[in-house]
Order: sequence, then structure tokens, then C-alpha cells
Amino acid sequence: MSSSKNTLLIGTRKGLVIYEKRSAGWEYAAEHFDGIPVSYAVSSPDNKIWWACQDHGHWGCKLHLSKDRGANWEEIEAPKYAEEDEIKDGVPASLKYLWVLQPHLNGNAEHVLVGTEPGGLFESKNAGKNFELVRGLWEHPSRKEQWFGGGRDYAGIHSIVIDKDNHDHRYVGISCAGVFETWDGGRQWEPKNKGLRADFLPDPASEVGQDPHLLVAHPVNQKVMWQQNHCGIYRSVDGANQWEDISEPNGVANFGFVITLDENDENTAWVVPAVSDEKRLAIDRALVVCRTRDGGKSWEKLTNGLPQEACYDIVYRHSMDITGDTLAFGTTTGNLYLSENQGDEWMALNHNLPMIYSVRFS
Repeated sequence: MSSSKNTLLIGTRKGLVIYEKRSAGWEYAAEHFDGIPVSYAVSSPDNKIWWACQDHGHWGCKLHLSKDRGANWEEIEAPKYAEEDEIKDGVPASLKYLWVLQPHLNGNAEHVLVGTEPGGLFESKNAGKNFELVRGLWEHPSRKEQWFGGGRDYAGIHSIVIDKDNHDHRYVGISCAGVFETWDGGRQWEPKNKGLRADFLPDPASEVGQDPHLLVAHPVNQKVMWQQNHCGIYRSVDGANQWEDISEPNGVANFGFVITLDENDENTAWVVPAVSDEKRLAIDRALVVCRTRDGGKSWEKLTNGLPQEACYDIVYRHSMDITGDTLAFGTTTGNLYLSENQGDEWMALNHNLPMIYSVRFS
């Protein structure tokens, strides 16, 4: 299958970088928000709106949108917690990070969901003119005592999955809390973490406190779900009711952050493994992508075109994407790679970008 999306939105430590596929191949096209960290960038499914989440550090989180493919950007007010909202008793909640912005699937380009630190999910149906905190999740009885930060101060919602056939049916992935599911648009939520393992907890099988690094569902058969987890790679074939550890027992496909699925084959996925959380390095200083074609029963290493020595790159959770047979990913050391044959061969588009936070086809 040929690629159907010909623009790459790349969120980096120093701005939003755009690549486009032209007659000569993939080329650098533009940059926006020079010098400002863009934690996540994405377009609506119809490409009518581009969104850019920013992390200004001193000035806090900012949110911008463009309705003309980046020619003009409009700043909109980022989601806000109310004065009475508390992370824990006596600890006021305030926005620390914009982890992910998920456009809705109902055809309204202005309808979005935003996952944040400290563990709040926000929804807007009018392109950010108003954001509402999804109270059902924020007020879940497990949140104050059982959610905690995975590498950051507080829990973060980094993954949002919306059922294409029932828009009131949604999942979120939370570090550290786990996978939660709602069937009523967000009023009631249930943890869906059976089969997961959290080696860092007193009870590794705890229903709450798991650490998914990224949660994804197959776009056609959404009951088939995958996650790259702090403690391995997991797959579910029944809509997250039960998870199975599909990590490679004696190989490298285990710890990592990103997982990407073949749009046409529910058994095919890619991960970019790394040394454990304590080190966060490329394994044996070699950059490797691993692919499974059988639902995780076996994994193969894809290295053609990737550096195999003196490499320190890892790939963050939102920094790989796919369209058709074309895969692209960016690394923590600013390398941008692309394959047009499902990872069999890789080419470097750039070795000199800032640290890359997100890569999304548009």
C-alpha cells in the first residue's frame, strides 16, 4: 500500500518541524515556534486543524491551533483546573504538562480530548474555546491515593483511545495508574489491568498502579489492543479485559516507550526497545526496531540503515507513526528516520534536529 499522508508533524525541544513528501522524496518544509518545546503536535483526521501543545517551562503550558496548515497560528487558553481541584488532599491541582491531544472521531474537527499531568482528562467541543475536566475520571476513588508519577511528579494521561463505532466508549492510559475504560462518555470509569505486571509495586498484579507507556488499539478491530509497558509488551484481544505479556523472553523486545500498529493487519506491530528505565539507552549502543507479524509470538530485529555502534538514541512514546507501509520515528538525540517498506530498510531524513517528542503523519 502506498502512503496516504504526505506531511510529518514533528514536535521537538526547540519547536515544531514539518517534513513533506514531494516529487524528490521527503523534504524539510517549515518550522514553527522557534526555540519553544512542542510536547505534542497532531492534525484532525480531516486535516482541517493542526494542534500544537507547548511546554514553556517558566511560562507553563500553551496550546495553539492552525486552520491553514501552519500559515497562521492562534493561541487558545490551555485547560485549567478549578481552584477546588486537588491532586491529593491539601495539594492544589494545576496544569503541569500537556501529554496528548486526541481529535474526536465524530467528524467535528473542533472536538478534542486532552490528557494532562496531574492526571486530568479534558474535553472541548469547540476548538478549545471551552475545556471541561472529565469529572468522572478525576473523581475516581483510586486517584488520590493510588495514582502516582512515572518519572514525573504526578500521574499523566498520555494515551486516549476512542471507539470508532461508539464514541461514548473510551480508554485512557495513565502513568502510573494503568488503563481505564468508560462506556458512558466519561461519567464512570473502570480499571482494565488484569494480566499486567508492575514489578515496582508491593503487589505486582495490583488493579491500579500499573505503568503503561503507550496504549493503542487497532484501527479496524479495536478489541485488539497493545501497550508498551514499563514491565514489557502486552496485548489484549478482548478490549482490555485481559492482557497477555508478549515480550521477547530472550531477546531485546521488552522495555521501551513506543508501539505502532499496522493499519491493515491486527497481528503486526513495531517497538523500539531500550535498556531499562534506570539507564534509558539504546541496547548494546545499537538502534533497533523490532517487528512482530504474529501478535507477539515472535519478534524480528530491523536494523538496515540504522546505526549499530556508539548509539545512545531512544524513542519516546509518541515519536513513531505509520501511514500505509511508511513508518517514521524520531529520537532523543534528534535523529529522524523513515522507512517506506514497513521497516525493512531505513533512511535518515535528519541527524541534527533537537530532541524529538512526537512524530505524527498528517
